[in-house]
Amino acid sequence: MAPIDRCLASMARLSLVQSARVARPSAESIPRFLAPAMVHSRSAVTIRPKKAKKALSKDFKRQSLEKHQFPRYTLCEAMRVLRASEVGQPPGVKYELHINLRTVRSGPVIKNSVRLPHPVQSDWQFAVICPEGSSIATAATAAGAVAVGEESIFQAIREEKFTFDRLLCHESSEKALNKAGLGKILGPRGLMPSKRMKTITNDVAKTIKDSAGSTDYRERLGVIRLAIGQIGHTPDQLKANIQTVLARVKSECAELSEEVSKEVHDVILSTTNGPGLSLNGKVAEGEESVSVAALSGPI
Repeated sequence: MAPIDRCLASMARLSLVQSARVARPSAESIPRFLAPAMVHSRSAVTIRPKKAKKALSKDFKRQSLEKHQFPRYTLCEAMRVLRASEVGQPPGVKYELHINLRTVRSGPVIKNSVRLPHPVQSDWQFAVICPEGSSIATAATAAGAVAVGEESIFQAIREEKFTFDRLLCHESSEKALNKAGLGKILGPRGLMPSKRMKTITNDVAKTIKDSAGSTDYRERLGVIRLAIGQIGHTPDQLKANIQTVLARVKSECAELSEEVSKEVHDVILSTTNGPGLSLNGKVAEGEESVSVAALSGPI
């Protein structure tokens, strides 16, 4: 009996092994909609090497104007091209000045305001931080301020429910302003009053009148951008505004020369909807194809 038992046991093991080794049907023999998991049974993972980040240069890249021979325009030529590009555009077109600086990335920036000989019209709304109900508040309202006071303005700023785009502070309310802690809201908007920007003053009414004809500018990424004139300004008026701004910027660059090297690289004139044209520093040269009178007045 022993040989028979061993034979039966070996046959049973053989049947179990064969049943466990049932051939799995191939993915090609099963429809895709019945067994999608079997069709997509393999996955490949591609490991890509990380690209090394390029280190930024210490200063902003400025291309050589002489080497690349960029076209440079006289002021009259630039105004002729820009005025032609603004034909048919909505009213309110302004000339814009872009001053490219040769400067380092990390360092002090130029930030100030300048009073132009021929102001650019603006609809700025002023708010004045001063004791409520005081003679200062009365004078500020008479000068054109849309909001005066302390706590009422602070609350409107905290709730970000304000429409003014210029904020002044009287010297008597400076402590209240610092105590309110509104720098996180006003700072990014460029509205935080400071003595350096002369927005903390002792004569609010005079500052409002002076600021109505002044223009703020600030260096960002090595470029200063600001509105420099109305589309109806003559070449002489635009030239006077440009020279005033350049003189102020160059004087500030000279003041910072001990801390960091900073100088004017290129001056570009554009309009609200027009291209940017590099100026050569001259109003007119040679024979102009268009008269100066044709570059003045509305389009």
